[in-house]
Amino acid sequence: MCARCGDALNALAGPSFSPLCRVCRMAPPPFVKAVAYGAYQGRMKEAVHALKYDRLHPAARGLGRMLAEAIAKLAGQAPAEMLVIPIPLHRTKLAQRGFNQARSLAREALGFLRKSHPEWRLTLAASTLMRLRATESQAGLTPRQRRLNVRGAFSVSDPSKVTMQNVLLVDDILTTGATARAAAQALLEAGAASVWVATLARAQLVSRFGRRFAHQDAEESEEFAGAAPDGIRYEASLSTESSNLQKQPSF
Repeated sequence: MCARCGDALNALAGPSFSPLCRVCRMAPPPFVKAVAYGAYQGRMKEAVHALKYDRLHPAARGLGRMLAEAIAKLAGQAPAEMLVIPIPLHRTKLAQRGFNQARSLAREALGFLRKSHPEWRLTLAASTLMRLRATESQAGLTPRQRRLNVRGAFSVSDPSKVTMQNVLLVDDILTTGATARAAAQALLEAGAASVWVATLARAQLVSRFGRRFAHQDAEESEEFAGAAPDGIRYEASLSTESSNLQKQPSF
């Protein structure tokens, strides 16, 4: 796995000795490291959908435990004290969905981490990062269009709260990186000392030159689309996603 973003190193061509994927070598992300519990497929995918779209709120506890395990991978690497900031929804999306799944997962994960890693000082700061505009869905957009779509989409409500603070960004799915990059950049510009990323699941790259590693839904391509070079893309699996695309509103 890439030491920076967690993608499969064999998803992209590159020197076998490099610990970074080609994307991270060509366009290093502003966050230090991204970790995830597992791949976005199978039962994990079903569980995320149950929470996110079917509003099965009790699922947040079990998924929160998994997120806690993902965050625990950073123990010994990340700072001992961090602000935990869920990726925010725009107010229109929040009103439509009724809750922010990233905030629910973060709250549950912190409950587990207080017991498993009591020495780690993690503070939930859910209102620190704001989404300024309702970005469109990333589905079908090129990597460059995805980056432009979320450019300037985030702002820090009170920069003094993050000045010289280390931040852990939390979300349900990490795909390519644009949202993580944009959110991390906003935090760094506001004075944050460092930004780390933890998610439940990691969708893998799809290359027209190689085999499929994973797939995603239309809305989930919005959650971290990044600087993939030519020949690399993230796409939905048409055989399994068509029914989900109709019920997923655009960002």
